[in-house]
Amino acid sequence: MHVVLFEPEIPPNTGNIARLCVATNTPLHLIEPLGFSLEDKYLKRAGLDYWPYLDLFVWKNWDAFLKDVKPAPEKLIFTTKRAEQSIYEHKFLGDEFLVFGPETRGLPDYLLNLYPHKVSIPMWGKTRSLNLSSSVAICVYEAYRQVKKWSTNK
Repeated sequence: MHVVLFEPEIPPNTGNIARLCVATNTPLHLIEPLGFSLEDKYLKRAGLDYWPYLDLFVWKNWDAFLKDVKPAPEKLIFTTKRAEQSIYEHKFLGDEFLVFGPETRGLPDYLLNLYPHKVSIPMWGKTRSLNLSSSVAICVYEAYRQVKKWSTNK
């Protein structure tokens, strides 16, 4: 499993996601432009002292990510509140790239129109969206739950 943040904007969200990725041994891909510096104190604070353990990749843009990583299109799973399929209906295999958009605008239509696999997180309350770091956590843990990938480390 991989987490891909497309043009993330808010440092504490990315820091929290980095910490989640360390906790689950999940590589994190950041697609530039970023709305912050990787040296940002809020980013580092949210990730605490886990940054040395993070499997982090930073890409200049979406095309550079595709060129170097070469993910199969069916392995790219885009998260959007406009998807008809929920993360609970999608069958995860454990080798996908979960792609999340920027906090203020979500994934751009040109990406969503290029790829067939889109999932949403069900919401039935009176909110437009969930926080990005919460969304990533929900999706990562659901995907790993489906493929039963966890360690008890006792």
